[in-house]
Amino acid sequence: IQELRTWFDGPIALSGAIANGAAILGAQAMGADLAYIGSAFIATKEANAAQGYKDMIVESSGEDIVYSNLFTGVHGNYLRPSILAAGLDPDNLPEADPSKMNFGSGGNTKAKAWKDIWGCGQGIGAVEEILGAGELVAKLAEEYEAAKASLAEKTSFTAGRVLMAAE
Repeated sequence: IQELRTWFDGPIALSGAIANGAAILGAQAMGADLAYIGSAFIATKEANAAQGYKDMIVESSGEDIVYSNLFTGVHGNYLRPSILAAGLDPDNLPEADPSKMNFGSGGNTKAKAWKDIWGCGQGIGAVEEILGAGELVAKLAEEYEAAKASLAEKTSFTAGRVLMAAE
């Protein structure tokens, strides 16, 4: 973000592993104007995703993310349990030929990316339950305020220690 700010003064959205209020505050502290949250909203009641997908997000963590280009020809993050359910070994996926992108493939199986093999980001460890979208937004706001208060406390304590050391 600091490099982007040297030549771009417009709005910047930061994404990736953002699934709680502290991560939103972190994005803001880094200079982003917006924090983009994806995976946490897949596991909301209103999301048009299979219930099994939502449940898998809640039950999984960052360790369950597999980065592969097999399913579409473009690298992406996928849930390990969904790859296993499709009959594939997530630890031994071949590399796809990027010149032959196929957004309907699942390697050599009939499984399809996003339908059978589910994508998800590394922030899913923070997703602990299926909430309504409004409930999730309220939770994020509460977590954000708590993180901000905690940071102010830590900053005040650290600043006090620096002042005492300087004396």
